Amino acid sequence: MKPLPPFLPLPFSCLCFLIFFFFLIHSPLFLFIHPSSFDFDLSFVSLQQVDFMGIFFSRNLTSNFFLPFLFSKKVSGDLFPKELEHMMCFVARSGRHLQRYDDGCRQVVGCIPYRYNGNGTPKNELEVLVISAQNGNGMQFPKGGWEIDESMEEAALRETIEEAGVTGNVESKLGKWFYKSKRQDIVHEGYMFPLLVKKQLENWPEKNVRKRRWMSVGEAKQVCPHSWMNEALDVLVSRQPQS
Repeated sequence: MKPLPPFLPLPFSCLCFLIFFFFLIHSPLFLFIHPSSFDFDLSFVSLQQVDFMGIFFSRNLTSNFFLPFLFSKKVSGDLFPKELEHMMCFVARSGRHLQRYDDGCRQVVGCIPYRYNGNGTPKNELEVLVISAQNGNGMQFPKGGWEIDESMEEAALRETIEEAGVTGNVESKLGKWFYKSKRQDIVHEGYMFPLLVKKQLENWPEKNVRKRRWMSVGEAKQVCPHSWMNEALDVLVSRQPQS
């Protein structure tokens, strides 16, 4: 009786390992544990910045990207763009150990995502994206804490991706405002930026806890209870070219 052949021939097994290792060292997405807080954090970093012992691959990444590529006899031409787009949905940061403060004021940054609807009507041409507040109190623009390991613009874009699921071009700062948080009872120092939306993601970290909606400027002012955000919106409107 002849012995059963191995599951995979040795040369093919080596080839699979080499292909897997190639994508391992070139993939920009790593899920790792921060050594000081043990919070899960998904970051776009190079391999040199990540401790090998902290690298974990998500089940979705392994089953939907690597395995079809290694074992499927026929790989569709759009496999890479489709799966890489799904990988853009990363885990939202949590915790306050990296938060910035200035004289006791927590520093907060955010964006007003906007686009042009292209219907040819000057008054309704500008649209802004608002999201539901976690406490259920109306709608607002995406914002969150500015952390010590990022620039102000990077923090604003990160918060917008996490809360609203859109990316684009962060433009020059709209201004600085001070407001008091009702929930935390502390003064915040808020900065807002315009973000010209280039891509709207189907999946984003806070998809299950927030709703998003495109509105006209007038509608956004009616549903947003935060006066400082409405003032930032006025600044954005004032920057628009006059028709």
